[in-house]
Amino acid sequence: MNALDIKTLIKAGLPNAIVEVRGDDGQHFDAIVESPSFSGKTLIAQHKMVYATLGDSFENALHALSLKTSAPR
Repeated sequence: MNALDIKTLIKAGLPNAIVEVRGDDGQHFDAIVESPSFSGKTLIAQHKMVYATLGDSFENALHALSLKTSAPR
């Protein structure tokens, strides 16, 4: 799995999101996700929404994903 794969999965699950994913070792990634869908949600709820877009990929192919999430201001 690479950064583009992760970005594609997140965008498919949160189509209105602005997504940036970095990482080049195939296991450790940093993602910044901004979505209107996060409005009024706790940080934990936002992260759960992102993890839900990844499905089994997170458990099977990713070792670590650092998330920064926010709603547009």
